[in-house]
Amino acid sequence: MDTALTRLVGVRHPVVQTGMGWVAGPRLVSAAANAGALGILASATMTLDQLRDAVREVASRTDAPFGVNLRADAMDAGARVRMIVEEGVRVASFALAPSPGLITELKAAGVVVIPSVGARRHAQKVAAWGADAVMVQGGEGGGHTGEVATSVLLPQVVDAVDIPVVAAGGFHDGRGLVAALAYGAAGIAMGTRFLLTSDSTVPDAVKARYLAATVRDVTVTSAVDGLPHRMLRTELVDSLEHGGRAGALLRAVRRAAEFRRLSGLGRRQLVRDALKRGRDLSWSQVLLAANTPMLRRAAMVDGRTDLGVMAAGQVAGVIDDLPSCERLVDRIMTEAEEVLTALERLRAAR
Repeated sequence: MDTALTRLVGVRHPVVQTGMGWVAGPRLVSAAANAGALGILASATMTLDQLRDAVREVASRTDAPFGVNLRADAMDAGARVRMIVEEGVRVASFALAPSPGLITELKAAGVVVIPSVGARRHAQKVAAWGADAVMVQGGEGGGHTGEVATSVLLPQVVDAVDIPVVAAGGFHDGRGLVAALAYGAAGIAMGTRFLLTSDSTVPDAVKARYLAATVRDVTVTSAVDGLPHRMLRTELVDSLEHGGRAGALLRAVRRAAEFRRLSGLGRRQLVRDALKRGRDLSWSQVLLAANTPMLRRAAMVDGRTDLGVMAAGQVAGVIDDLPSCERLVDRIMTEAEEVLTALERLRAAR
C-alpha cells in the first residue's frame, strides 16, 4: 500500500511499531521491520553504548529501514544523534518535541524526523520547525495520554499541517488502518498490539495478564506520577491510589538513580521534568514521575505484574492472540484490502 508515510521512510506498509521502553528492543524492532512495518527502537532505557549495540543488532537482523526514539532533553542527546547518523538509522522519533536546531541537524544528515504529539498546536509547532511527519496519539493510547479521542484529534491535526500524519491510539487491525486513511492519515502506529506478539520479549506471565484484560481493566490514573497515565489496573495501581505516600516514596528513591544512569538525564533534569507535570504533586509523585520507566521495567523485564506499571492502550481489552509480527502485519494489510474492496463495491452499487 503506497502512502506518504511509506514513500517518506521506505517501508512496504503504512504501519509503525512504536518505541516502547523495555519492550521495543532489537528483536521486536527487526521483526517489525522484516514484516514491512517501521520498527522504532526505544532508547531512553539504554545508555549510549547500549543503544549503539542495539542499533547494530537491528541492522544485523534486517536490511529494512528502522528508527530510534530519542529524548530531546537527555544530557547526551547530541551524542545520541551523532551516533544514529553514523550508524545510518533512517528515522528519529521523539516523545518530546525536539528543538528546531536538532531537527535541522538530523535532516541535514538525511534522517527523517517524526515527533509524537497529543494536541493540534504541538503538531503545528513541530511542522513549522521542519519535522518531516508527525505522529498524533489520541486518548485511547497507552502510557501518558490526553482526553481527546483519536477520532476527534486526528482530523484536527490532518487539517492543520501539510506533512504526513501517523495516527496512534486505538489501532490494532485492518479496519482501523482504513479508518485512519479515511481521516487523512498516512498510516497507523501501534504499541500494545506489537507488545502482544510472539516476537516481543515481554515475559509470558505479563502477556497473559494483558490477554486476560477486558476493556474495563484498562484504566487512566494520575496516582503514579501526577499525570493521566493509561495502564492495566494492577496491585501497584491500587496501592498508589489507596495507600500511604511513604511506601511510594521509598520505591521511588530506590529506582530513580538507576534510570538516571540509563537515560543520560541529570538529577536536576529529572526533577524539572517531573515538576512540569503539575504543581500539586507530592514529593513521592515527583520521584515516581522521574523513574516511571523503572516501574515499567519491573513488569516488562522482570515479570512483576504486582509491582510494575503495565502501560496499555484500550485495545488491550480486545486483543486475544500473540501472532508473529509478520503474521500480524500481513493480517492487517489483508483486512484493509478486504475493507477497501467492500467499500468500492458499495460505491459501485449506487
